[in-house]
Formats: sequence, structure tokens, C-alpha cells
Amino acid sequence: MTIPDRPQNTRPELLRMEQVDKTFNGDVVALKGMSLEVREGDFMSLLGPSGCGKSTALRLISDLLHPTSGRITWAGGQTAGDLGVVFQEPTLMPWATVAQNVWLPFRLRGKTYHDVKDQVREALKLVGLEKFQNSYPRELSGGMKMRVSIARAMVTRPRLILMDEPFAALDEITRFKLNNDLLTLKDTIGCTVIFVTHSVFESVFLSNRIVVMAARPGRVITEVNVDASYPRAEDFRTSAEYAVYTRQTTDALHQAMGDTA
Repeated sequence: MTIPDRPQNTRPELLRMEQVDKTFNGDVVALKGMSLEVREGDFMSLLGPSGCGKSTALRLISDLLHPTSGRITWAGGQTAGDLGVVFQEPTLMPWATVAQNVWLPFRLRGKTYHDVKDQVREALKLVGLEKFQNSYPRELSGGMKMRVSIARAMVTRPRLILMDEPFAALDEITRFKLNNDLLTLKDTIGCTVIFVTHSVFESVFLSNRIVVMAARPGRVITEVNVDASYPRAEDFRTSAEYAVYTRQTTDALHQAMGDTA
């Protein structure tokens, strides 16, 4: 189901972070007073300098970490299958085929491959790898491995997908192609995405909301709303509108990097 393209502030709330702090080892403050509202259908990028807590925020949302204080709540509560995660590395099981790797979220819930083979094949088709279902990770390029990871995250049709710099290690041409494909996939399954990146250009191309964070300690400094319509393609990357949003986001990032209070 595709979320209707309506004003951002009228979309239903999906997730909320309220005054979240995260401290490691008793004295390393990763996040301080992190507050964030995520709405259904958002493509939200978290942008900020290295060490500002972007990845920590994702791990808190995914429940891999727990807040030191504050709270994270899902509208209507979180249920199994609500969340998919794509890490910076594909983290594929080298001994398993592509299809078996995509099956993993179902397997962890006790479902046999036979039970869900149609969903696995559909996910692989959506990322253009249906012909590689019996291949092994060692036989794939870096971009193909990341496509498998994306297929695994989306195979259960989650409400929210978290992506932690998934394209950072890829060459620019592959990265642009996967950016394009990611927007198509998001539209197809109708999910919400929170995307960590260091790239202003990537964040502007992908997002309708860019949350700019400051370091020491990590927190939200400002938000840039990218009101350009979807779908977006190569012509958007070369448009005057894209240039304006890129400059606005760059200025916000410079402000964040200078804000060390």
C-alpha cells in the first residue's frame, strides 16, 4: 500500500522519541535530549558529523540498545514484522544461498522456506535478483550483496525500515542506481524509511525530511523539509530545486558542526 502524497504534518504518527539520552560506560554521552517524530510514509534522513549518534539512534529504535533515559514509542504498539534493518555491511550468511539469506526473518519466526517461498521470490524480483536466488554471496558484487540485504529487510513488508549508511562503501554509479531503486521499492511496499548518511546530496535526493544532528552530545539541531514531489529521477539531481535544497542542507550541516555546546 502506497501512503498518499499529502502534507507531511497531516500523516499519522508512526514513532516518537522523547528526550532520549544514551550514555555508554557511565560517562560517554552519545545522545542527549533526542526528540523526534516519525510519520507514516516518511523518508527521513539522519545527517550529521561523525560521532553525532546517528547510528546509536537507529539501534535504539531497533531495540538493539536501550535508552539511558527518555522513551521511544510506536503508535498503536510495535508488533512482529513492523521493522526491517539494513546495516552498512550486507551481513549475509556466506554458507547460505541468496534465497536462504532473504528467508532469514521468516525462519527466525519458525516459518519454513516452503511456507514463504513466494514472498522470498517476490522480494528478490523487486530488487532485480530473481535469477540469482541459488547463488552464494561470494559470487555477487558489492551492489548485489546490498540488494540482497535490502530484500531481506523488506521481505516481511515492514512498516519501518532502518538503513545505516547502506551505500557508503559503493562506487558512485552503483550508489546512484541503488538510490533510484530504493525510492521505487519504498513506493512499492508503502513503508517508512529512516536513513543514516553522511552525504548531503544523497539525503536531498532521497528524503522528504532531513534531520540534522549535532555532535557532543548528539541531538537534533534542525530539520530541512524537501518538498519536491516523488517519483524523483536523474532530472531532479540536475535541477535548480535540487541545488537550492542542497545549499540549504549544507548550511544546516555547517551550523550543526559548529554547535558543540
